[in-house]
Amino acid sequence: MFKIIAHTAHAVIQLNAEDGGNRKFIKVELPEVCDEKSEAYKAGYKNICEIGKERIRRAGRKIKDENPLTTQDLDIGFRALKCDTSNMKDVYYNPKDIEISLFENDANNIKEDRTPKDLLFQVMLDLGVLFSSKIEEIEIAGKRVLNVADGFLIACFDENVTEETIKEVAKQKIILLHLKKYEIEL
Repeated sequence: MFKIIAHTAHAVIQLNAEDGGNRKFIKVELPEVCDEKSEAYKAGYKNICEIGKERIRRAGRKIKDENPLTTQDLDIGFRALKCDTSNMKDVYYNPKDIEISLFENDANNIKEDRTPKDLLFQVMLDLGVLFSSKIEEIEIAGKRVLNVADGFLIACFDENVTEETIKEVAKQKIILLHLKKYEIEL
């Protein structure tokens, strides 16, 4: 049974290695729990998704190890996302259910357990940005900034963002716009 898990992802990586392609895959998996008596569970895999992610990691490493001369630029990375509730507290989506007095005590409408990447993916979803887009984490004026698709989207979810950070992000965007304009004119 476990041999078929992530088989398509493995095949896509293998084909890209063979012909230099740039195919992508989407793997959808239900987090089916592994039986506690199974070898997979004993090996530390609590659900089928964890097994699939490990197979993709191992397949990518194996393909690169077996073909080191032709796979230097082979992308074996992937993102694992899961469906979840919104990153926002219910006040964001259901304001009619909240009393005004609550706003005095809780100005932050983001759920406490959310990371900057959680917030970024929600923004990407809302804006229609591909989840497969390149994401680069950079530091600007002491804050962690996420640059998506070479400047298509630049986001900072750190607290206490200063005016200096905002100006530096704006400069980055202007520089990227100039570079893109220059590339078009070539």
